[in-house]
Amino acid sequence: MDEEPVIIKLTRDQAFVLSDWLYQVMMQSDKLDAIVPDRAVWPGIYAMSGTLETTLSEVFMPDYADRLERARRRLLETVGSDEDDEAGA
Repeated sequence: MDEEPVIIKLTRDQAFVLSDWLYQVMMQSDKLDAIVPDRAVWPGIYAMSGTLETTLSEVFMPDYADRLERARRRLLETVGSDEDDEAGA
Protein backbone atom coordinates (compact mmCIF):
# COMPACT_ATOMS: atom_id res chain seq x y z
CA MET A 1 0.00 0.00 0.00
CA ASP A 2 1.40 3.41 -1.00
CA GLU A 3 1.51 5.71 2.03
CA GLU A 4 3.15 8.68 0.34
CA PRO A 5 1.31 11.82 1.51
CA VAL A 6 -0.77 13.86 -0.91
CA ILE A 7 -0.37 17.61 -0.72
CA ILE A 8 -3.37 19.83 -1.33
CA LYS A 9 -2.82 23.57 -1.73
CA LEU A 10 -5.50 25.99 -0.58
CA THR A 11 -5.55 29.72 -0.12
CA ARG A 12 -5.67 30.83 3.50
CA ASP A 13 -9.32 31.88 3.06
CA GLN A 14 -10.22 28.52 1.51
CA ALA A 15 -8.48 26.67 4.33
CA PHE A 16 -10.13 28.79 7.03
CA VAL A 17 -13.66 28.44 5.66
CA LEU A 18 -13.18 24.73 5.00
CA SER A 19 -11.82 24.23 8.51
CA ASP A 20 -14.87 25.90 10.03
CA TRP A 21 -17.25 23.84 7.87
CA LEU A 22 -15.48 20.59 8.75
CA TYR A 23 -15.61 21.47 12.43
CA GLN A 24 -19.35 22.21 12.24
CA VAL A 25 -20.09 18.97 10.39
CA MET A 26 -17.86 16.81 12.57
CA MET A 27 -19.28 18.14 15.84
CA GLN A 28 -22.66 16.77 14.77
CA SER A 29 -21.88 13.14 13.98
CA ASP A 30 -25.37 12.51 12.63
CA LYS A 31 -24.76 15.32 10.15
CA LEU A 32 -21.47 13.75 9.03
CA ASP A 33 -23.27 10.44 8.58
CA ALA A 34 -25.82 12.14 6.34
CA ILE A 35 -23.28 14.04 4.27
CA VAL A 36 -20.65 11.29 4.07
CA PRO A 37 -22.27 7.91 4.61
CA ASP A 38 -19.13 6.05 3.49
CA ARG A 39 -17.12 5.76 6.72
CA ALA A 40 -14.01 4.88 4.71
CA VAL A 41 -13.87 8.58 3.78
CA TRP A 42 -13.86 9.71 7.41
CA PRO A 43 -10.13 9.17 8.16
CA GLY A 44 -9.27 11.58 5.35
CA ILE A 45 -11.78 14.10 6.64
CA TYR A 46 -10.37 13.88 10.16
CA ALA A 47 -6.81 14.19 8.83
CA MET A 48 -7.69 17.32 6.82
CA SER A 49 -9.53 18.85 9.74
CA GLY A 50 -6.67 18.19 12.14
CA THR A 51 -4.09 19.58 9.74
CA LEU A 52 -6.12 22.72 9.13
CA GLU A 53 -6.76 23.26 12.82
CA THR A 54 -3.08 22.98 13.71
CA THR A 55 -1.96 25.12 10.76
CA LEU A 56 -4.39 28.04 11.00
CA SER A 57 -3.74 30.56 13.76
CA GLU A 58 -7.12 32.17 12.98
CA VAL A 59 -8.99 29.37 14.74
CA PHE A 60 -7.57 30.60 18.07
CA MET A 61 -8.09 34.32 17.61
CA PRO A 62 -10.73 36.19 19.61
CA ASP A 63 -12.20 37.77 16.45
CA TYR A 64 -12.70 34.35 14.82
CA ALA A 65 -16.27 35.04 13.67
CA ASP A 66 -15.36 38.36 12.05
CA ARG A 67 -12.34 36.87 10.29
CA LEU A 68 -14.42 33.93 9.09
CA GLU A 69 -17.11 36.21 7.70
CA ARG A 70 -14.53 38.33 5.85
CA ALA A 71 -12.91 35.20 4.41
CA ARG A 72 -16.31 33.89 3.30
CA ARG A 73 -17.12 37.20 1.58
CA ARG A 74 -13.79 37.25 -0.26
CA LEU A 75 -14.32 33.70 -1.47
CA LEU A 76 -17.86 34.42 -2.59
CA GLU A 77 -16.60 37.40 -4.57
CA THR A 78 -14.25 35.11 -6.49
CA VAL A 79 -16.93 32.57 -7.39
CA GLY A 80 -19.82 34.98 -7.80
CA SER A 81 -23.15 34.72 -6.10
CA ASP A 82 -26.27 32.83 -7.15
CA GLU A 83 -27.81 36.20 -8.05
CA ASP A 84 -24.92 36.88 -10.47
CA ASP A 85 -25.47 33.48 -12.06
CA GLU A 86 -29.21 34.11 -12.46
CA ALA A 87 -28.65 37.58 -13.94
CA GLY A 88 -26.25 36.19 -16.53
CA ALA A 89 -28.56 33.34 -17.55
